[in-house]
Amino acid sequence: MIVFILGPNGSGKSAYAEKLAARLSTGTLVYIATMIPYGKEGQARVEKHRKQRESMGFITVEKPSHVSGIPILSDATMLLEDVSNLLSNALFDGNRDRNEDSVFSDIITMCTRCRNAVIVSIGGLAVRSEYDEETHDYINALNRLNGRISDFSDIVIMMYDRTPVFVKGNADVLD
Repeated sequence: MIVFILGPNGSGKSAYAEKLAARLSTGTLVYIATMIPYGKEGQARVEKHRKQRESMGFITVEKPSHVSGIPILSDATMLLEDVSNLLSNALFDGNRDRNEDSVFSDIITMCTRCRNAVIVSIGGLAVRSEYDEETHDYINALNRLNGRISDFSDIVIMMYDRTPVFVKGNADVLD
């Protein structure tokens, strides 16, 4: 089963995804962390997430790109945190071979190798006039990538103020 969880920063999507992945797991529970922590704020965010999942039994793999190279067991439940970081790491690392398509391919490859996948992304970003061209391009690429992952997923959930809203799929299968 593939569950895709989207929402703005601070919406509760990460905490919800962690609890959901732990509930779905019948085998190995793998947390794939894609954020490269820059500065004190980035490090604080990483620490917050580590503490949040500390007692949940996750094996954490820190991999900012090329996630399809992670060895994962077929009985595993994988939580990918998160698509927006994975895409920005690919687009801004200077490697012309990494793009929206390669990130999508990586994610799909991971999903086909495990029992359950819970994928998190920032959702609903709008392009604003004050953004530069590079930011416009990133937001448009993220929105397209989120759409492709939504199409591929069994369940799509939007988080609003810590409340899950099911956009696609049946909530009953998660019980």
